[in-house]
Amino acid sequence: MSRTSLTRFLIEEQHTQRISANLRQLVAVVARACTSISIAVSKGALGGVLGDAGTGNVQGEAQKKLDVISNDILLEANAWGGHLAACASEEMDHSQPMPAEYPHGDFLLLFDPLDGSSNIDVNVSVGTIFSVLRAPKGVDKPGDEHFLQAGTEQVAAGYCIYGPSTMLVLTLGHGTHAFTLDRETGEFVLTQRDMQIPADTQEFAINMSNQRHWEAPMQDYVVDLLAGKEGSRGKNFNMRWIASMVADVHRLLTRGGIFIYPWDRKDPSKAGKLRLMYEANPMAMLVEQAGGAATNGRQRILDIAPEQLHQRVPVFLGSRNEVAEATRYHTEFDAKTA
Repeated sequence: MSRTSLTRFLIEEQHTQRISANLRQLVAVVARACTSISIAVSKGALGGVLGDAGTGNVQGEAQKKLDVISNDILLEANAWGGHLAACASEEMDHSQPMPAEYPHGDFLLLFDPLDGSSNIDVNVSVGTIFSVLRAPKGVDKPGDEHFLQAGTEQVAAGYCIYGPSTMLVLTLGHGTHAFTLDRETGEFVLTQRDMQIPADTQEFAINMSNQRHWEAPMQDYVVDLLAGKEGSRGKNFNMRWIASMVADVHRLLTRGGIFIYPWDRKDPSKAGKLRLMYEANPMAMLVEQAGGAATNGRQRILDIAPEQLHQRVPVFLGSRNEVAEATRYHTEFDAKTA
């Protein structure tokens, strides 16, 4: 039986005029970079890549060696191809235009080079998340402000998960599709077309250690989940939490569920934990294209107008009926207290 490689898939999408040649090239380059990151991750202690880098990122978080390595791999891979105008990374203070000596393209690339990097040293699945936007016309050197586009403007999004197998999950705006890396050939192969998230679920993913810091509607929602069949929801729920967004989202794309990282009072100055541009928007696009939903507890994530490159937001995403239920708790609370 013939296999559909990522290369063939992208060429077929171009032939149907769903994507341009430049977007095809961009996705292919990101996939190759992810293959290189996968190799680095898989070497672990043998490659001397574990542990802290001794540096911090713009969010004040300690960087792992693999954070820096992965960031460099993505920057170098995309620098010279002519498909990008600029890129932005969770690990960099500001966006970066492509080098002047190379041709510039029509797109902007945002990425979290290694999501879940706190799990690297304990050999838990981590991943790379990316988002593609159109570069504004007539701008030679895009700056941070040109990346501040709502998630609805994304033309592609995806993640690569480095687990027992390396998988690329991709949307070009026409469904969400999964590709598995064949390590013998170095080629991503289509293994699931048009992934679909079940509308209902009995599984949720959340860091329960933060419960005491949550606002009232979030407290009420989880209390009702934990009440099980005897409670107001009338069914039992299981909890799963990997603490790697890529791994948690991959699970719900595979079998359903809701992933939640709500606002909490641990640091009231922050609007949330996860980054809108590097994590929430691309994951929301992937989930919506698979029939799910994504909100910040009050509104659709993809409709949020970004104000900062490293803006944070609460995140509720997954099975659409459960996301609607969690969102209802928050909007009804707001209406009562208005």
